[in-house]
Amino acid sequence: MLNFSAIPFGIAPLHALPGFLIRRVTQAFSTIPDFTDWLVAAMLALVYTSIALSVGFWSGFLKVDVQTSRRTIVGVLIGCLLSPGITEELLFRVLMLPHPFVEDASGLMLWFWGCASLAVFVVYHPLNALTFYPVGRSTFMNPVFLLLAAILGVACSLAYLQSGSIWPAVAVHWLAVTGWLLLLGGYRRLYG
Repeated sequence: MLNFSAIPFGIAPLHALPGFLIRRVTQAFSTIPDFTDWLVAAMLALVYTSIALSVGFWSGFLKVDVQTSRRTIVGVLIGCLLSPGITEELLFRVLMLPHPFVEDASGLMLWFWGCASLAVFVVYHPLNALTFYPVGRSTFMNPVFLLLAAILGVACSLAYLQSGSIWPAVAVHWLAVTGWLLLLGGYRRLYG
């Protein structure tokens, strides 16, 4: 077991960083979630959904807009599994958060890295819109979107830290994004 608390500020020395991160990734992908992990992920998804629907409909950010094209549905279901599902969970949870079963991180370190990963996750969306995805600018700069992204980030972090596996966090993220794109106006917002 890595003694994470012995590493200053929870950061590995530069020469050890690649191996350290590879171990995190390997552990996160190879840890098989049990029934409790999936139950917690389902509860987090339900809590997130109730908050997102309340805030989204109240603010006018969400509206019922069901996509019916088979090609669109399949594309979104598969595409969102890869990105944002796996890629964002890998970047913002697995690489940034101490692995709960392998690293002996203190509660303070968990809070520090949890807040840091959440901040980077939220800021990433407007930066992405300003650089690589200008079509999403109005959506990714919207305060309601950023609030919902922050709440989703918390839910995904909790799913990852509870299970030690990337898969429950990917499932929560994937469900939220595909639901938004296919049922709640997200597809029209991003793709016209």
